Amino acid sequence: MKLWMAVFLMCAPLCAWGQMNMGGPVESLKQNVLRHTASGTSLEPESSAPPMLMRMSGKWMLMLHGQAEVAEQQQTGPRGHDKLFSVNWVMPMAQRTRTHGQLTFVSMFSLEPATITGRYYPELFEQGETAFGKPIVDGQHPHNFFMALAAIYDHDLGKKGLATLYAAPVGDPALGPVAYPHRASAESNPLAPLAHHLQDSTHISYDVLTGGLTFGPARVEASGFHGREPGENRWIIEAGAVDSWSARLTVAPASDWIAQYSLGHLHSPEALHPEEDVLRQTASISFHHAWSAADLDATAIWGRNHTIGTDVNANGYLIEAEAHLHASQSIWTRIENADRTTDLLGALAPPEESVVGRVQAYTGGYAHRIYSDDWNALELGAQVTLYTTPIRLIPFYGDHPVGVAGLLHWRIGR
Repeated sequence: MKLWMAVFLMCAPLCAWGQMNMGGPVESLKQNVLRHTASGTSLEPESSAPPMLMRMSGKWMLMLHGQAEVAEQQQTGPRGHDKLFSVNWVMPMAQRTRTHGQLTFVSMFSLEPATITGRYYPELFEQGETAFGKPIVDGQHPHNFFMALAAIYDHDLGKKGLATLYAAPVGDPALGPVAYPHRASAESNPLAPLAHHLQDSTHISYDVLTGGLTFGPARVEASGFHGREPGENRWIIEAGAVDSWSARLTVAPASDWIAQYSLGHLHSPEALHPEEDVLRQTASISFHHAWSAADLDATAIWGRNHTIGTDVNANGYLIEAEAHLHASQSIWTRIENADRTTDLLGALAPPEESVVGRVQAYTGGYAHRIYSDDWNALELGAQVTLYTTPIRLIPFYGDHPVGVAGLLHWRIGR
């Protein structure tokens, strides 16, 4: 009952937005940047049309998008667990065009601290951060109530040029692809990627300052931010020294494609290993195309963490895609190959963290739209994930554990 009440309290105020139009694709990288509809300053392909609601209020364009998904997760094997939980976020935005540029205010909120009890939901082989002072293994932590609070100014540099300044007490530095909760290729999958902490875990960071320059089909950015990941109190805004940095190159060779490479130095990101700094590299390519009766979004990502001062390297590879058919059905998949560390060994883990093996995960899902109107849609579906266990972890998990989830997915916009 508490879970459903929390979801209702998040959804109810949104009805006041009423009937509004939705946004659409754009025709250049510059226009794509000006949308600011993904996480931080990251970008989806220009041809994509993120589901959202829009309306004018005086000189301001008001926008709203978000979703809430209720999942009943069940898993097999010695470490499998069952749980009912909800992942959710809502993103109100406001934009105003100025004489020589555009001003954008972005906020993002989540009720996951209330809709994910026990400070994590079950997900086999997932690891990262803590719950009640202990490392989270086989689970994913909830997102913070304050996922983003940011101001963005884009200064016009001519037909193809744009200079961008992004400042956020809570935000997403220029490191990695679009974060998984906001990727169109992962729209209906409620689970975090196993390589989340190798690819896009900085999407909720503190004291972020980013500068970017766009010209033609290319964009370069650099960020300074606080490197420590959020603490266990998910209701508050934390702060810290700007002790980490990142840089990213984004290229849009065609309207259906976008790619990025990024490099970042994270100072003491993990509370469990405060003495460790991490050098992270990521590369990704995303695709979107729409036909008369279907559209497809796909993403391929590589992420790598190198623990500075050691020979420890952890790599994660991901391919995911989602197709929408006849505006009533969704089909998706995610395939992962991710290094796992000794944190999964629990009490048997040695004091020095190292890689113990690589896990393969294969996910497939389907959902059918049971209701939709001009401003929201509701889908009912399910997904299954099959795992292949590395030899060293077989005594803990078995050879091929399985996860199954029933899903109820509510989305703002079509």
